[in-house]
Amino acid sequence: MNPLDLIRAYYDAFNRRDHVAMLALMTDDVVHDLNQGDREKGRDAFRAFLARMDRCYGERLEDIVAMASDDGSRAAAEYMVHGTYQSTDEGLPEATGQRYVLAGGAFFEIRGGRIARVSNYYNLADWLAQVSAGC
Repeated sequence: MNPLDLIRAYYDAFNRRDHVAMLALMTDDVVHDLNQGDREKGRDAFRAFLARMDRCYGERLEDIVAMASDDGSRAAAEYMVHGTYQSTDEGLPEATGQRYVLAGGAFFEIRGGRIARVSNYYNLADWLAQVSAGC
């Protein structure tokens, strides 16, 4: 699979909440850099992250634009996150069904036709302001 098709398949699976399909696109030793957080390693850690995301957030990504390096080893994507904060996530404000829209992006390392690293970014201060205003 070429890098742009790989990234599109990843986000299509995300929007369907198809964890099996997302994980199948990753290497066993995938590295996940959380926005302003820790680095997690492996599919099991990513599976746990996805379960937390599904529990706490209902998100759909729109206006996705993907780019890839000429050699296919790196890719990036930018998108708009349309979400609902549905269950309180540890260390964050109380969830009451607040809706939010914010820009996000990710950087990818690709190895052997699979995602070997994903680093996610969004403006946490913007998200906090949106969910705090919705309380």
